[in-house]
Amino acid sequence: MNDQIRAKTQMKRNGRSVHRAGRALIFTMLTGLLGAAQAADKELLIGVNDALTGPGAVYGLPQANAVAMAVEEINAKGGVKAGADVYKLKIVSTDDKANPTEATNSVRKLLDRDGVKYLVGFCCSGSTSAVSSFIGKENAVMLVGNAAERAITAAGNPNLFRTRPPADYTGAAAGVFVGKRGAKNIAVIGSLDVSFYTQYLDAFEREFAKFGGKIVAKETFGLKDRDMTPQLTKVRSLNPDALLVLGYVEPAAFVYRQSIELGMKLPRYGFTSGSEEQFLKVASSEQMDGVWDLRPTELTVEALDANAKTYIASYTKKFGIPPSPSSPYAYDQVYVLKAAIERAGSADDTKKVLDEIRKLPVPKEAVMKYLPTGGTMFDVNGQAYTSNGAFQWQKGKWEYVSDLPADTKTYSDYLRSLRK
Repeated sequence: MNDQIRAKTQMKRNGRSVHRAGRALIFTMLTGLLGAAQAADKELLIGVNDALTGPGAVYGLPQANAVAMAVEEINAKGGVKAGADVYKLKIVSTDDKANPTEATNSVRKLLDRDGVKYLVGFCCSGSTSAVSSFIGKENAVMLVGNAAERAITAAGNPNLFRTRPPADYTGAAAGVFVGKRGAKNIAVIGSLDVSFYTQYLDAFEREFAKFGGKIVAKETFGLKDRDMTPQLTKVRSLNPDALLVLGYVEPAAFVYRQSIELGMKLPRYGFTSGSEEQFLKVASSEQMDGVWDLRPTELTVEALDANAKTYIASYTKKFGIPPSPSSPYAYDQVYVLKAAIERAGSADDTKKVLDEIRKLPVPKEAVMKYLPTGGTMFDVNGQAYTSNGAFQWQKGKWEYVSDLPADTKTYSDYLRSLRK
């Protein structure tokens, strides 16, 4: 009997111990879950400023989409880990309409009202240049995408970085390419009142002249112009060896279409960075046949690694259309920020984050084919460089033909020499 009583007493004690242990385990689990939830609940605002409406939207909307996709990917994988903190990224978006005044106002809103410290996007040079004129005085990090105006990084703002190379870096390579193909007299039609197109042309002309080439005409069109027959008729009368078209996708496509309608049979070169879908809204594939686009390599599967294929598939699935060639500039910006913040161990200290961006190698998630200078993604000017490529329209799509020459060290030194 005594043995039975002792056994029952021991069982009760064991039950109480198990119950206490269970409660302790549940408390520990709940505490851990609560801590994880608290860490995950932290938000880091990412300001997207881009041309979401108007003519510049052909570049701005794909960039905004690319940022949204990168943010979704990062958040799905746990967010950004900065020291003991974990952040989920949250986008605050503004539309600058590719207008300098709108851009100034929208970025001031992001900085002053929304409290944003990290800015991405920036597809158009005029609006981006307006922001770059004051961003150096702000406690913020600005990453520029498709905007190609040289002065944006020549100014030397310590908190501004650009993923796309400047227009004249590519224009020089294009001049060599066309010169080697034997053309001697070229007529130019383009947005020649836009500085980054004139910078491309100046560099092109300088290198083209080394092969005995010269520019025989420079005709301008506006962003909203659609009838290019006056310019083309004048050019046709000069009987040039080739045509060079510099401008946004839609007006450039009208030039290509109407040159065929006017019976002009000559090599056509361009600097536009548009996708097949964008050109085919204006011109037929037959009217585009044989056109060259001499631009940064950008989103070219043949010239890039597996990240490009994954990016194209994910973007197309998410948005129902293929990405534009320049859209990964903005996608890569988000992964630059993630890597730099994690290396800095802080999202609050922008100085530490800036220091890490300057030392950063190309992130493994990057889509574009960057050419590091001194082992880092960005040079002393805050400028990244990609390879340049020659693309030709063949059988309804752009085909990558070859790389164009690129001397990043020489150009980086030149860019630094322009700083006031």
